[in-house]
Amino acid sequence: MTGGAGYIGAHVVRALQQQGMKAVVIDDLSSGLAKFVPTGVPFTAGTILDTDLVTRVLRDHHCDGVIHVAGFKYAGVSVERPLHTYSQNVTGTASVLEAMEQVGVPLLVFSSSAAVYGTPQTELVTEASPTHPASPYGESKLIGEWLINDVARVREGFRGVSLRYFNVVGSATDEVYDASPHNLFPLVLEALLAGRTPRIFGDDYATADGTCVRDYVHVGDLATSHVAAAKALLAGKELRPAYNLGSGDGLSVRQIMDAMAKVTGIDFTAEMGPRRTGDPDRIVAEGAAAAADLNWQMRYSIEEMVASAWSARKASGPA
Repeated sequence: MTGGAGYIGAHVVRALQQQGMKAVVIDDLSSGLAKFVPTGVPFTAGTILDTDLVTRVLRDHHCDGVIHVAGFKYAGVSVERPLHTYSQNVTGTASVLEAMEQVGVPLLVFSSSAAVYGTPQTELVTEASPTHPASPYGESKLIGEWLINDVARVREGFRGVSLRYFNVVGSATDEVYDASPHNLFPLVLEALLAGRTPRIFGDDYATADGTCVRDYVHVGDLATSHVAAAKALLAGKELRPAYNLGSGDGLSVRQIMDAMAKVTGIDFTAEMGPRRTGDPDRIVAEGAAAAADLNWQMRYSIEEMVASAWSARKASGPA
């Protein structure tokens, strides 16, 4: 799998192992950590932009399919770095598809994003909702889906499925934590560990309390459904081109801050900062189709999500 040394990817690797499936990891370590890859899992440090490298790994390890998690995932930063975002997410996906074609690997699970929807016009997003990305990141993920669907139309035997989700939080093991400098949970936890006051970026959004509303899904649940998608493809099951891994009910940034204070026992009032470019007011997706086909389920409360993230971060030692 690509991106297997990252926060999400490392959880998917462990979920594969729990199902008795073997994993092989490619990761350029731009955001992942080599220590996140479990002992005994073959690991190649390198970029997916190197098609020859991806081809060699697929061939040498006789891979049956690819779970493609690697990518540049920061919507706000993508507005400032569109070329880098497109290179990593569009050219990178094309490179993986090219390598798969060269080796004859026919199955792909693509880690996409709810950012493909942009700012929805409805309270709840479904797979049939219009796609109008609001950032280069969302655009790059949608183009990745197009590439996969185009290849499926012309390459005999090729099958792919895209999984759309937004904020991934928590931890299913203290061995892996979210080390991103841009995601809400690690930003808040790092601030609390350093004795700083966490910050909310914008309180003038069109939501009940003025802060962004998002799906927050536990990384363990997400990993379970990535593996379920891989197993369904291997079994020849008919799948949709894309699935929402959504909560069906969003949480605001302010609600997250309240849960952080409750779980950590650190009382604080968040500072207010300016909006971040590219952040829509609200994205909440329903996950009924994924629940039916991919074992998708929200198994954690927000307090449990925070508690697992807090435990994993503390176990990692000083920042």
